[in-house]
Amino acid sequence: MRNYAIVTASYWGFTLTDGALRMLVLLHFYALGYTPFTLALLFLLYETAGIFANLGGGWLALRFGIPRMLAIGLVLQIGGLLMLSALNPAWSAGLSVAWVVAAQGVAGVAKDLTKTAAKSAIKASAQQGAGQLFRWVAWFTGSKNATKGVGFFVGGLLLDHAGFRGALWLLAVLLLVVLAGVLTGLPRSLGKARSSRSFRELFAKSRGVNLLAAARVFMFGARDVWFVVGLPVFLYGQGWRYMQVAGFLALWTIGYGAVQAAAPLLVARSADGLSREVPAARIWGLALAAIPAAIALLLPGAARADVVAVLGLGVFGVGFAVISSLHSYLILAYAGSEKAAEDVGFYYAANAGGRLLGIVLSGLLAQHGGLVACLWGSAAMLLGCLALTFLLPMRAARPVAV
Repeated sequence: MRNYAIVTASYWGFTLTDGALRMLVLLHFYALGYTPFTLALLFLLYETAGIFANLGGGWLALRFGIPRMLAIGLVLQIGGLLMLSALNPAWSAGLSVAWVVAAQGVAGVAKDLTKTAAKSAIKASAQQGAGQLFRWVAWFTGSKNATKGVGFFVGGLLLDHAGFRGALWLLAVLLLVVLAGVLTGLPRSLGKARSSRSFRELFAKSRGVNLLAAARVFMFGARDVWFVVGLPVFLYGQGWRYMQVAGFLALWTIGYGAVQAAAPLLVARSADGLSREVPAARIWGLALAAIPAAIALLLPGAARADVVAVLGLGVFGVGFAVISSLHSYLILAYAGSEKAAEDVGFYYAANAGGRLLGIVLSGLLAQHGGLVACLWGSAAMLLGCLALTFLLPMRAARPVAV
Protein backbone atom coordinates (compact mmCIF):
# COMPACT_ATOMS: atom_id res chain seq x y z
CA MET A 1 0.00 0.00 0.00
CA ARG A 2 2.88 2.37 0.79
CA ASN A 3 4.53 1.77 -2.59
CA TYR A 4 1.18 2.18 -4.37
CA ALA A 5 0.54 5.48 -2.58
CA ILE A 6 3.99 6.87 -3.43
CA VAL A 7 3.75 5.84 -7.08
CA THR A 8 0.25 7.29 -7.41
CA ALA A 9 1.21 10.60 -5.79
CA SER A 10 4.31 10.97 -7.96
CA TYR A 11 2.31 10.26 -11.09
CA TRP A 12 -0.25 12.86 -10.05
CA GLY A 13 2.50 15.47 -9.98
CA PHE A 14 3.82 14.37 -13.36
CA THR A 15 0.36 14.27 -14.93
CA LEU A 16 -0.48 17.76 -13.67
CA THR A 17 2.52 19.16 -15.54
CA ASP A 18 1.79 17.05 -18.62
CA GLY A 19 -1.78 18.36 -18.88
CA ALA A 20 -0.65 21.93 -18.30
CA LEU A 21 2.06 21.59 -20.94
CA ARG A 22 -0.40 20.35 -23.56
CA MET A 23 -2.70 23.31 -22.95
CA LEU A 24 0.18 25.80 -22.93
CA VAL A 25 1.48 24.60 -26.29
CA LEU A 26 -1.95 24.32 -27.92
CA LEU A 27 -3.30 27.72 -26.88
CA HIS A 28 -0.03 29.65 -27.15
CA PHE A 29 0.72 28.57 -30.71
CA TYR A 30 -2.89 28.79 -31.89
CA ALA A 31 -2.86 32.42 -30.74
CA LEU A 32 0.28 32.93 -32.84
CA GLY A 33 -1.69 31.91 -35.94
CA TYR A 34 -0.70 28.26 -36.40
CA THR A 35 -3.18 26.19 -38.45
CA PRO A 36 -4.93 23.14 -36.93
CA PHE A 37 -2.73 20.77 -38.94
CA THR A 38 0.46 22.54 -37.82
CA LEU A 39 -0.75 22.31 -34.22
CA ALA A 40 -1.18 18.57 -34.72
CA LEU A 41 2.38 18.34 -36.04
CA LEU A 42 3.67 19.91 -32.81
CA PHE A 43 2.50 16.76 -30.98
CA LEU A 44 3.69 14.32 -33.65
CA LEU A 45 7.08 13.45 -32.14
CA TYR A 46 5.52 13.49 -28.65
CA GLU A 47 3.37 10.48 -29.54
CA THR A 48 5.89 8.79 -31.86
CA ALA A 49 8.56 8.88 -29.16
CA GLY A 50 6.02 7.47 -26.72
CA ILE A 51 5.65 4.29 -28.75
CA PHE A 52 9.33 3.45 -28.37
CA ALA A 53 9.48 4.74 -24.80
CA ASN A 54 6.75 2.32 -23.74
CA LEU A 55 8.40 -0.66 -25.41
CA GLY A 56 11.81 0.18 -24.00
CA GLY A 57 10.45 1.34 -20.65
CA GLY A 58 8.91 -2.03 -19.82
CA TRP A 59 12.16 -3.82 -20.59
CA LEU A 60 14.24 -1.28 -18.63
CA ALA A 61 11.88 -1.41 -15.64
CA LEU A 62 12.41 -5.16 -15.35
CA ARG A 63 16.16 -4.80 -15.70
CA PHE A 64 16.80 -1.77 -13.47
CA GLY A 65 13.68 -1.49 -11.31
CA ILE A 66 10.57 0.66 -11.48
CA PRO A 67 11.80 3.54 -9.23
CA ARG A 68 14.75 4.24 -11.53
CA MET A 69 12.43 4.44 -14.56
CA LEU A 70 10.10 6.82 -12.72
CA ALA A 71 13.07 9.04 -11.87
CA ILE A 72 14.34 9.06 -15.46
CA GLY A 73 10.87 10.01 -16.73
CA LEU A 74 10.66 12.92 -14.29
CA VAL A 75 14.14 14.18 -15.21
CA LEU A 76 13.30 14.05 -18.92
CA GLN A 77 10.07 15.99 -18.35
CA ILE A 78 12.00 18.70 -16.51
CA GLY A 79 14.41 18.83 -19.45
CA GLY A 80 11.55 19.15 -21.94
CA LEU A 81 10.00 22.02 -19.97
CA LEU A 82 13.30 23.90 -19.78
CA MET A 83 13.93 23.28 -23.47
CA LEU A 84 10.58 24.84 -24.37
CA SER A 85 11.29 27.80 -22.10
CA ALA A 86 14.40 28.53 -24.18
CA LEU A 87 12.27 29.13 -27.31
CA ASN A 88 13.21 32.50 -28.82
CA PRO A 89 10.43 34.62 -30.43
CA ALA A 90 13.02 36.01 -32.84
CA TRP A 91 13.56 32.60 -34.45
CA SER A 92 12.01 31.79 -37.83
CA ALA A 93 8.72 29.91 -37.93
CA GLY A 94 10.43 26.76 -39.24
CA LEU A 95 13.07 26.74 -36.51
CA SER A 96 10.45 27.43 -33.83
CA VAL A 97 8.29 24.51 -34.98
CA ALA A 98 11.30 22.18 -35.10
CA TRP A 99 12.37 23.23 -31.60
CA VAL A 100 8.89 22.71 -30.15
CA VAL A 101 8.53 19.33 -31.88
CA ALA A 102 11.90 18.21 -30.43
CA ALA A 103 10.97 19.41 -26.94
CA GLN A 104 7.63 17.63 -27.22
CA GLY A 105 9.52 14.49 -28.23
CA VAL A 106 11.48 14.63 -24.97
CA ALA A 107 8.22 15.14 -23.06
CA GLY A 108 6.67 12.18 -24.91
CA VAL A 109 9.48 9.86 -23.86
CA ALA A 110 9.16 11.17 -20.30
CA LYS A 111 5.42 10.61 -20.13
CA ASP A 112 5.42 7.05 -21.39
CA LEU A 113 8.44 5.93 -19.38
CA THR A 114 6.66 7.26 -16.31
CA LYS A 115 3.30 5.73 -17.23
CA THR A 116 4.71 2.26 -17.94
CA ALA A 117 6.71 2.28 -14.72
CA ALA A 118 3.75 3.48 -12.64
CA LYS A 119 1.24 0.99 -14.08
CA SER A 120 3.75 -1.83 -13.67
CA ALA A 121 4.24 -0.84 -10.03
CA ILE A 122 0.55 -1.52 -9.41
CA LYS A 123 0.89 -5.09 -10.68
CA ALA A 124 4.04 -5.53 -8.58
CA SER A 125 2.37 -4.14 -5.45
CA ALA A 126 -1.12 -5.72 -5.56
CA GLN A 127 -1.22 -8.85 -3.41
CA GLN A 128 -4.91 -9.75 -3.10
CA GLY A 129 -5.80 -10.89 -6.61
CA ALA A 130 -8.15 -9.61 -9.30
CA GLY A 131 -10.53 -7.73 -6.99
CA GLN A 132 -7.85 -5.52 -5.49
CA LEU A 133 -6.13 -5.16 -8.86
CA PHE A 134 -9.27 -3.77 -10.56
CA ARG A 135 -9.88 -1.32 -7.70
CA TRP A 136 -6.29 -0.11 -7.65
CA VAL A 137 -6.08 0.24 -11.43
CA ALA A 138 -9.43 2.06 -11.58
CA TRP A 139 -8.49 4.48 -8.81
CA PHE A 140 -5.03 5.09 -10.23
CA THR A 141 -6.27 5.66 -13.78
CA GLY A 142 -9.24 7.77 -12.72
CA SER A 143 -7.32 9.97 -10.31
CA LYS A 144 -4.53 10.38 -12.87
CA ASN A 145 -6.96 11.64 -15.51
CA ALA A 146 -8.69 13.93 -13.04
CA THR A 147 -5.26 15.39 -12.22
CA LYS A 148 -4.59 15.84 -15.94
CA GLY A 149 -7.84 17.79 -16.17
CA VAL A 150 -6.65 20.03 -13.37
CA GLY A 151 -3.45 20.40 -15.39
CA PHE A 152 -5.43 21.70 -18.39
CA PHE A 153 -6.96 24.36 -16.16
CA VAL A 154 -3.59 25.18 -14.58
CA GLY A 155 -2.05 25.52 -18.05
CA GLY A 156 -4.64 28.05 -19.17
CA LEU A 157 -4.38 29.91 -15.85
CA LEU A 158 -0.58 30.09 -15.95
CA LEU A 159 -0.61 31.22 -19.58
CA ASP A 160 -2.89 34.12 -18.64
CA HIS A 161 -1.00 35.16 -15.49
CA ALA A 162 2.62 33.98 -15.75
CA GLY A 163 3.16 33.88 -19.49
CA PHE A 164 4.50 30.98 -21.53
CA ARG A 165 8.05 30.94 -20.16
CA GLY A 166 7.13 31.64 -16.54
CA ALA A 167 4.57 28.82 -16.58
CA LEU A 168 7.17 26.34 -17.82
CA TRP A 169 9.62 27.28 -15.06
CA LEU A 170 6.98 26.87 -12.35
CA LEU A 171 6.07 23.40 -13.65
CA ALA A 172 9.74 22.37 -13.66
CA VAL A 173 10.07 23.36 -9.98
CA LEU A 174 7.03 21.24 -9.10
CA LEU A 175 8.60 18.20 -10.76
CA LEU A 176 11.84 18.64 -8.84
CA VAL A 177 9.84 18.21 -5.62
CA VAL A 178 8.16 15.07 -7.00
CA LEU A 179 11.52 13.65 -8.08
CA ALA A 180 12.89 14.02 -4.56
CA GLY A 181 9.93 12.03 -3.21
CA VAL A 182 10.47 9.16 -5.67
CA LEU A 183 14.20 8.92 -4.97
CA THR A 184 13.72 8.78 -1.20
CA GLY A 185 10.45 6.84 -0.88
CA LEU A 186 10.54 3.73 -3.10
CA PRO A 187 12.64 0.56 -2.70
CA ARG A 188 15.09 0.32 -5.59
CA SER A 189 14.33 -3.36 -6.25
CA LEU A 190 10.58 -2.81 -6.89
CA GLY A 191 9.59 -4.54 -10.15
CA LYS A 192 12.99 -6.09 -10.97
CA ALA A 193 12.87 -9.41 -12.85
CA ARG A 194 14.47 -11.19 -15.79
CA SER A 195 13.88 -9.10 -18.92
CA SER A 196 13.49 -10.44 -22.44
CA ARG A 197 16.78 -11.30 -24.15
CA SER A 198 15.66 -10.79 -27.75
CA PHE A 199 13.24 -8.70 -29.79
CA ARG A 200 11.33 -11.86 -30.63
CA GLU A 201 10.78 -12.61 -26.95
CA LEU A 202 9.88 -8.97 -26.25
CA PHE A 203 7.10 -8.99 -28.86
CA ALA A 204 5.85 -12.55 -28.23
CA LYS A 205 2.82 -11.57 -26.16
CA SER A 206 -0.28 -13.58 -25.35
CA ARG A 207 -3.36 -13.41 -27.59
CA GLY A 208 -5.23 -11.34 -25.01
CA VAL A 209 -2.43 -8.78 -24.74
CA ASN A 210 -2.08 -8.53 -28.53
CA LEU A 211 -5.81 -8.03 -29.13
CA LEU A 212 -6.14 -5.48 -26.33
CA ALA A 213 -3.17 -3.56 -27.72
CA ALA A 214 -4.79 -3.44 -31.18
CA ALA A 215 -8.11 -2.33 -29.65
CA ARG A 216 -6.29 0.38 -27.70
CA VAL A 217 -4.99 1.89 -30.95
CA PHE A 218 -8.54 2.44 -32.19
CA MET A 219 -9.94 3.46 -28.79
CA PHE A 220 -7.53 6.28 -28.07
CA GLY A 221 -7.44 7.34 -31.70
CA ALA A 222 -11.22 7.74 -31.39
CA ARG A 223 -10.81 10.13 -28.47
CA ASP A 224 -7.90 12.22 -29.70
CA VAL A 225 -9.31 12.64 -33.22
CA TRP A 226 -11.67 15.26 -31.76
CA PHE A 227 -10.11 16.05 -28.37
CA VAL A 228 -6.60 17.28 -29.25
CA VAL A 229 -7.21 19.80 -32.03
CA GLY A 230 -10.76 19.55 -33.39
CA LEU A 231 -12.73 20.50 -30.27
CA PRO A 232 -10.44 23.25 -28.87
CA VAL A 233 -10.25 24.95 -32.28
CA PHE A 234 -14.04 24.58 -32.73
CA LEU A 235 -14.82 26.13 -29.34
CA TYR A 236 -12.30 28.92 -29.87
CA GLY A 237 -13.93 29.62 -33.24
CA GLN A 238 -17.33 29.82 -31.50
CA GLY A 239 -16.07 32.78 -29.48
CA TRP A 240 -14.84 30.97 -26.37
CA ARG A 241 -11.83 32.47 -24.57
CA TYR A 242 -8.63 30.64 -23.55
CA MET A 243 -9.81 29.96 -20.02
CA GLN A 244 -13.23 28.79 -21.20
CA VAL A 245 -11.69 26.29 -23.62
CA ALA A 246 -9.12 25.13 -21.06
CA GLY A 247 -11.81 25.05 -18.36
CA PHE A 248 -14.12 22.78 -20.36
CA LEU A 249 -11.34 20.39 -21.32
CA ALA A 250 -10.27 20.36 -17.68
CA LEU A 251 -13.78 19.63 -16.39
CA TRP A 252 -14.29 16.93 -19.04
CA THR A 253 -11.06 15.21 -18.06
CA ILE A 254 -11.74 15.52 -14.31
CA GLY A 255 -15.22 14.05 -14.77
CA TYR A 256 -13.80 11.34 -17.00
CA GLY A 257 -11.28 10.48 -14.30
CA ALA A 258 -13.97 10.38 -11.60
CA VAL A 259 -16.04 7.90 -13.62
CA GLN A 260 -12.93 5.79 -14.27
CA ALA A 261 -12.27 5.59 -10.54
CA ALA A 262 -15.87 4.47 -9.96
CA ALA A 263 -15.84 1.89 -12.78
CA PRO A 264 -15.61 -1.15 -10.42
CA LEU A 265 -19.00 -0.09 -9.02
CA LEU A 266 -20.54 -0.01 -12.51
CA VAL A 267 -19.23 -3.36 -13.76
CA ALA A 268 -20.31 -6.78 -12.46
CA ARG A 269 -17.31 -8.69 -11.12
CA SER A 270 -16.46 -12.35 -11.65
CA ALA A 271 -14.43 -14.80 -9.59
CA ASP A 272 -11.98 -15.44 -12.43
CA GLY A 273 -11.57 -11.74 -13.25
CA LEU A 274 -12.58 -12.10 -16.94
CA SER A 275 -15.90 -13.87 -17.58
CA ARG A 276 -18.03 -10.80 -16.74
CA GLU A 277 -15.47 -8.09 -17.40
CA VAL A 278 -14.86 -8.95 -21.07
CA PRO A 279 -18.61 -8.96 -21.98
CA ALA A 280 -18.95 -5.66 -20.12
CA ALA A 281 -16.22 -4.16 -22.31
CA ARG A 282 -18.20 -5.25 -25.39
CA ILE A 283 -21.51 -3.79 -24.18
CA TRP A 284 -19.99 -0.45 -23.20
CA GLY A 285 -18.03 -0.35 -26.46
CA LEU A 286 -21.20 -0.81 -28.52
CA ALA A 287 -22.97 2.03 -26.70
CA LEU A 288 -19.95 4.31 -27.00
CA ALA A 289 -19.62 3.92 -30.78
CA ALA A 290 -23.10 5.42 -31.31
CA ILE A 291 -22.42 8.66 -29.41
CA PRO A 292 -20.03 10.56 -31.74
CA ALA A 293 -22.17 9.56 -34.73
CA ALA A 294 -25.25 11.04 -33.02
CA ILE A 295 -23.41 14.28 -32.21
CA ALA A 296 -22.17 14.56 -35.81
CA LEU A 297 -25.77 14.27 -37.07
CA LEU A 298 -27.14 16.87 -34.64
CA LEU A 299 -24.35 19.45 -34.91
CA PRO A 300 -24.90 21.00 -38.39
CA GLY A 301 -28.50 22.12 -37.77
CA ALA A 302 -28.10 23.19 -34.13
CA ALA A 303 -28.75 26.80 -33.11
CA ARG A 304 -26.03 26.52 -30.47
CA ALA A 305 -23.56 24.06 -31.94
CA ASP A 306 -21.12 24.62 -29.07
CA VAL A 307 -23.73 23.56 -26.49
CA VAL A 308 -24.59 20.41 -28.48
CA ALA A 309 -20.90 19.51 -28.74
CA VAL A 310 -20.22 20.12 -25.05
CA LEU A 311 -23.24 18.14 -23.81
CA GLY A 312 -22.74 15.30 -26.29
CA LEU A 313 -19.06 14.91 -25.51
CA GLY A 314 -19.89 14.96 -21.81
CA VAL A 315 -22.03 11.85 -22.36
CA PHE A 316 -19.23 10.37 -24.49
CA GLY A 317 -16.84 10.90 -21.58
CA VAL A 318 -18.89 8.66 -19.27
CA GLY A 319 -18.87 5.70 -21.64
CA PHE A 320 -15.26 6.21 -22.63
CA ALA A 321 -14.17 6.35 -18.99
CA VAL A 322 -15.78 3.01 -18.14
CA ILE A 323 -14.40 1.15 -21.16
CA SER A 324 -10.95 2.70 -20.72
CA SER A 325 -10.88 1.59 -17.08
CA LEU A 326 -11.99 -1.90 -18.08
CA HIS A 327 -9.23 -2.16 -20.69
CA SER A 328 -6.64 -0.86 -18.20
CA TYR A 329 -7.66 -3.63 -15.82
CA LEU A 330 -7.80 -6.33 -18.51
CA ILE A 331 -4.24 -5.71 -19.67
CA LEU A 332 -2.99 -6.44 -16.16
CA ALA A 333 -5.28 -9.47 -15.91
CA TYR A 334 -3.85 -10.89 -19.15
CA ALA A 335 -0.25 -9.85 -18.36
CA GLY A 336 2.17 -12.39 -16.98
CA SER A 337 3.22 -11.67 -13.40
CA GLU A 338 6.96 -12.04 -14.09
CA LYS A 339 7.02 -9.78 -17.15
CA ALA A 340 4.10 -7.51 -16.39
CA ALA A 341 6.22 -4.41 -17.06
CA GLU A 342 7.01 -5.57 -20.61
CA ASP A 343 3.38 -6.50 -21.30
CA VAL A 344 2.20 -3.15 -19.97
CA GLY A 345 4.86 -1.33 -21.99
CA PHE A 346 3.79 -3.16 -25.16
CA TYR A 347 0.14 -2.25 -24.49
CA TYR A 348 0.85 1.43 -23.86
CA ALA A 349 3.06 1.58 -26.94
CA ALA A 350 -0.15 0.73 -28.82
CA ASN A 351 -1.88 3.42 -26.76
CA ALA A 352 0.67 5.97 -27.95
CA GLY A 353 0.21 4.72 -31.52
CA GLY A 354 -3.52 5.33 -31.23
CA ARG A 355 -2.98 8.84 -29.92
CA LEU A 356 -0.55 9.52 -32.77
CA LEU A 357 -3.13 8.37 -35.30
CA GLY A 358 -5.82 10.45 -33.61
CA ILE A 359 -3.69 13.58 -33.49
CA VAL A 360 -2.75 13.45 -37.18
CA LEU A 361 -6.36 12.80 -38.19
CA SER A 362 -7.59 15.50 -35.81
CA GLY A 363 -5.47 18.11 -37.56
CA LEU A 364 -6.39 16.92 -41.07
CA LEU A 365 -10.11 16.43 -40.43
CA ALA A 366 -10.48 19.65 -38.44
CA GLN A 367 -8.81 21.66 -41.19
CA HIS A 368 -10.88 20.17 -44.01
CA GLY A 369 -14.18 19.15 -42.41
CA GLY A 370 -14.34 20.73 -38.98
CA LEU A 371 -15.53 19.03 -35.81
CA VAL A 372 -18.20 17.04 -37.64
CA ALA A 373 -15.56 15.22 -39.71
CA CYS A 374 -13.58 14.52 -36.53
CA LEU A 375 -16.66 12.96 -34.90
CA TRP A 376 -17.30 10.66 -37.85
CA GLY A 377 -13.67 9.60 -37.67
CA SER A 378 -14.17 8.83 -33.97
CA ALA A 379 -17.24 6.68 -34.64
CA ALA A 380 -15.39 4.66 -37.30
CA MET A 381 -12.44 3.95 -35.00
CA LEU A 382 -14.71 2.92 -32.13
CA LEU A 383 -16.31 0.32 -34.40
CA GLY A 384 -12.82 -1.07 -35.06
CA CYS A 385 -12.17 -1.23 -31.32
CA LEU A 386 -15.49 -3.00 -30.75
CA ALA A 387 -14.75 -5.64 -33.39
CA LEU A 388 -11.44 -6.52 -31.72
CA THR A 389 -13.09 -6.69 -28.29
CA PHE A 390 -15.31 -9.53 -29.52
CA LEU A 391 -12.16 -11.58 -30.20
CA LEU A 392 -10.79 -11.30 -26.64
CA PRO A 393 -10.23 -14.66 -24.86
CA MET A 394 -12.27 -15.42 -21.77
CA ARG A 395 -9.30 -16.95 -19.99
CA ALA A 396 -5.88 -15.48 -19.24
CA ALA A 397 -2.78 -17.23 -20.54
CA ARG A 398 -1.75 -17.48 -16.90
CA PRO A 399 -4.35 -17.82 -14.12
CA VAL A 400 -5.43 -14.64 -12.37
CA ALA A 401 -5.32 -15.05 -8.58
CA VAL A 402 -8.54 -14.23 -6.73
